[in-house]
Amino acid sequence: MLKDPRAAAARDNAGWCDIVCRSHGLTGRTDGDAWTVPRRSPPWYPDAVTVRPGVDAEALLARIDAGPGATVKDSFADLDLSGYGFRVLFDAQWIHRPAAERPAEGALTPVTTPDELVAWAAAHGGGDLFRPALLDHPRVRVLARHHDSGVITGGAVLSGHGGVYGVSNLFTHTDDPRAVWRAVCATVPDAPLVGYETTPDLPPARQAGFLPTGPLRVWVND
Repeated sequence: MLKDPRAAAARDNAGWCDIVCRSHGLTGRTDGDAWTVPRRSPPWYPDAVTVRPGVDAEALLARIDAGPGATVKDSFADLDLSGYGFRVLFDAQWIHRPAAERPAEGALTPVTTPDELVAWAAAHGGGDLFRPALLDHPRVRVLARHHDSGVITGGAVLSGHGGVYGVSNLFTHTDDPRAVWRAVCATVPDAPLVGYETTPDLPPARQAGFLPTGPLRVWVND
């Protein structure tokens, strides 16, 4: 059982953001307060992720390009960035599923080649965001769900180490979202899973065994 699932989720998410940025040639920095990247991160990814409560807002923003387009993942929903030109982009909940008692069925299929990744990224909608370097990273598993015809109908990314995996980039085109969440759980049934979802997207995750562990907030400078 994770001692602090919310903190574990924040740390894992910070690590995943760092991996994505490095695949785009951007070098981030991680310390006891936050992960940050000094140049603008790729689309859909923040420029900073806090990893503990009570981080100093001014010091955090000094570590990034805090101008228009900057985004900050406030992992404990305790920052007020409104005085720095930011507004709340969305609120969400960290989620956690403890390790299962026994293996489940219906695991997702690993994506292992650059061509497979191109097809997966096209189905996901992320396009050039997902670089081949991700396939070689020891902390990353890109996973796909296929129709009988071989067409990719859904998928997700698992990231992490130390026995805890973060779930991100989950998508589906034809399946009930619950099926993809359950397939993710079946892929690593004996490991704790963490991630986050906005309120409308929480029900399928909860029905797959995930529980909310605390709020997070994403800020954007328009």
